[in-house]
Amino acid sequence: MTAATMTDAAPGFRPPSPDEQERMAEALLFAATEPLRIADLAARMPAGSDPAEAVARLRRRYAGRGVELARVGDAFAFRTAGDLGFLMQHHTVEQRRLSRAATETLAIVAYHQPVTRAEIEEIRRVAVSRGTLDQLIEIGWVRVGRRRQSPGRPVTFVVTESFLDHFALESTRDLPGLAELRAAGLLDTRPGAAGLPLAQGDGGSDMDAEDAAPADDLFDDDL
Repeated sequence: MTAATMTDAAPGFRPPSPDEQERMAEALLFAATEPLRIADLAARMPAGSDPAEAVARLRRRYAGRGVELARVGDAFAFRTAGDLGFLMQHHTVEQRRLSRAATETLAIVAYHQPVTRAEIEEIRRVAVSRGTLDQLIEIGWVRVGRRRQSPGRPVTFVVTESFLDHFALESTRDLPGLAELRAAGLLDTRPGAAGLPLAQGDGGSDMDAEDAAPADDLFDDDL
């Protein structure tokens, strides 16, 4: 156990055994409604515990099982094993899908983060209305990042852990590449702008066509 991962124990206090710490971490993660960071576990476990080691033990124990302890960004959560996802398909109903403007904006943020609004517009070659980004933030897949140390100090945008969790990614490094997207039929065959695996816009603005009504135009309604 290391000082960086252990909670501070009072002198003379004996922390729980490694097996008991593993059980505690397992209970917390199982009951959690969202992924938990090591710091979250440390705040709830007894003093002297090593939540990082408890999580490592749990990941080894659940490896290859029907339920696995998955890493989601800097946090952890129990998830159904990826190869068994087909068993859950009848529980999933896709009611609406993102519009092209929202999909391309989301992909640009994911592949180029941290990215500013101006950079998004440069890649898409169309003006991005505030409604598109606001709605992506509202559904929890994009958040505001740090300001750039450049004239005007523009804000940047990055994807959230909810985005990673939804698409079963540990980090943005696990995003599919251009060849994978094309092979899956999820990408226009035309080359994307600036190396991004997306079809280019035709120039101009998508504000009137797709983003004028922020409550609805984030989604296509033809499903």
